[in-house]
Amino acid sequence: MASMSARNQESEAVHRAGFACFVGRPNAGKSTLTNALVGQKVAITSNRPQTTRHTVRGIVHRPEAQLILVDTPGLHKPRTLLGERLNDVVRATWAEVDVIGFCLPADQKLGPGDRFIAKELAGIKKTPKVAIITKTDLVDSKTLAEQLIAIDQLGKELGFEWTQIVPVSAVGNKQVQLVADLLIPLLPESPPLYPEGDLTDEPEQVMVAELIREAALEGVRDELPHSIAVVVEEMIPRENRPADRPLLDIHANVYIERPSQKGIIIGPKGSRLKEVGMKSRKHIEALLGTPVFLDLHVKVAKDWQRDPKQLRKLGF
Repeated sequence: MASMSARNQESEAVHRAGFACFVGRPNAGKSTLTNALVGQKVAITSNRPQTTRHTVRGIVHRPEAQLILVDTPGLHKPRTLLGERLNDVVRATWAEVDVIGFCLPADQKLGPGDRFIAKELAGIKKTPKVAIITKTDLVDSKTLAEQLIAIDQLGKELGFEWTQIVPVSAVGNKQVQLVADLLIPLLPESPPLYPEGDLTDEPEQVMVAELIREAALEGVRDELPHSIAVVVEEMIPRENRPADRPLLDIHANVYIERPSQKGIIIGPKGSRLKEVGMKSRKHIEALLGTPVFLDLHVKVAKDWQRDPKQLRKLGF
């Protein structure tokens, strides 16, 4: 009897750690879910599709597990070299994770984009696949039930079975923790891979650039989101400040593709750029825990999405 209870305690003490990635069409709720699970903003969110350009790792700490979430750009039919590179990032990520979460919004019927991704997933034989129905707060129970059946059917049509199908609302905080509960048992046994308290392994400079880009995306015309890139040139503590009143100087460039876009970003008498600065500074200060002076400049990098040299310079 004693040896059996000792064995039970041993099995209870198993620690799991590994990587899960969220995939799905652009704007399927992947970044919002990542932020909700981590409990803090680590991925930029926007109502514009295709805002995530880097794979952001958000880290969920539990006593018995460490779940590292890899948020990928939305897989889509590429129209530019940037689009092709983003798709390559997604596929490379899929090949390396322990479990794949396929995010499908509850308020949109399955479309060709979802089938395209599901077909790719069907080719990845060994990795468990969890279907996550996002944005359930936007639909009634009948629509949700229909979506659950359609997604189950989609797997069957393509010759594979979802390990789990789970509905979630990241905005309404419904079943968010259940997503983690379902992903964790699919991870390998392993000690923690990151120190306790770490929420992401994204360099601060990249996260600051992403927060500026998120603010720049708000309220701009439809053709602009893909054209905006942000590079933080330097982050340096202001000299000769009292120890209790530090200030971090951040110099960043907002790049667009055409001179005609400059006015849209800057706005009348600089009002839009000022607003971008104020909004992003608030988030940056919360992220870094220190007051910030933000110096923003708008520059033109002609057709950067199609130019390999410019893409390299802008970090893609």
